[in-house]
Amino acid sequence: MRITLGVSGGVAAYKSAELVRRLQQEGHSVQVVMTRAAREFITPLTFAALSGQKVITDLFSGEGSADGSANLESAIEHIAVAQRTDLLVVAPATADTLAKFARGIANDFLSTLYLASTAPVVVAPAMNVNMWQHHATQENMAILRARGVRIVEPGEGYLACGMTGPGRLAGQEEIVKAIQEVMQSKYDLTSETVLVTAGPTCEDIDPVRFLTNRSSGKMGYAIAEAAAARGARVVLVSGPTALETPRGVERLDIRSTNEMMQAVQQHFSASTIAIFAAAVSDYRASKTSSSKIKRGAESLTIHLEPNPDIIATVAREKGERLVVGFAAETDNVAENARKKLTAKNADLIVANDVTAEGAGFNVDTNVVTFFARDGREVILPKLSKAEVAQRILNEALRLRAALHSKPAAHRAGD
Repeated sequence: MRITLGVSGGVAAYKSAELVRRLQQEGHSVQVVMTRAAREFITPLTFAALSGQKVITDLFSGEGSADGSANLESAIEHIAVAQRTDLLVVAPATADTLAKFARGIANDFLSTLYLASTAPVVVAPAMNVNMWQHHATQENMAILRARGVRIVEPGEGYLACGMTGPGRLAGQEEIVKAIQEVMQSKYDLTSETVLVTAGPTCEDIDPVRFLTNRSSGKMGYAIAEAAAARGARVVLVSGPTALETPRGVERLDIRSTNEMMQAVQQHFSASTIAIFAAAVSDYRASKTSSSKIKRGAESLTIHLEPNPDIIATVAREKGERLVVGFAAETDNVAENARKKLTAKNADLIVANDVTAEGAGFNVDTNVVTFFARDGREVILPKLSKAEVAQRILNEALRLRAALHSKPAAHRAGD
């Protein structure tokens, strides 16, 4: 694995030398990129000696030749490094570096590399406790989490500034563990075909009006993006949404619940994992008007009839496919999720209280609990939807491994 280690300015920069050695012991090739401030705490020569590779310190380095060729090489070096990097790690990551990453500022090699790279990113912040707790820093952290950046939270203790509290660079074992988890999850779905539903469905009443819900599609799109990044073939069946199609994802646009049902039935047989994150309309108008219904003095009654239950219908013949459903609830979340797990013949239900702060529709975070077929229940804290997506895929793989560990006769009797 080719790792680029970014080192930004802070007393903890010296600990990055130990991290280089540890990553090499794990069998990785490490190239170090230092900010100008980092060089005030530790020299590039130290990292060059440890890594055996050139240490990059400036966006424009060296004294260019008369024809400018050397300057041209340095000017595009960040692109070359970005293309050959399998993982970008920044430890320590200062408040300044995190702000640049979050806001898209590219005024040094490390921040430019971050924007140019498509590799996974792990950051380990380290700074003064007040800087860490400042709302600007926490807002930047939330932005990075929402983009899927893995954060290794700083530890608490006595800081170099003399204060005590959160802000210390996480321990080497914690950083290495996060790196290992990110690397292990990178291409672990290459043999899978993942079917994902996302967004709302719309049920027309007349050419102007329709029934729908508040779903933005963000959770389903995050799952599709994460699955594709981990090597899966992904088919995304999407209701109306303004979101862009994630890279590497095959997207099918639908409008109504019946259209979603048809698309799911068309692709379910080819899938190995089906994740139903869409907020499907449970009812539709029994009759629709071909022209706009005019306003009148009298009351208007619209008769509704139930839409098909997509998950329950296709899960009857799921075989060894993994089926993941969602339960967006406003009360009795656990009870309703457990009932849905059985009624839908699902392997996993991802449940949340949509009235809770940081959960539900049109936000970038979620607060969910997993209810698995094998009885496992996991309560997750508030996380970005990108991170929740990764946790869902991890749980799906755990269930897959548990299923395959059963004797064939036992599986057949499930």
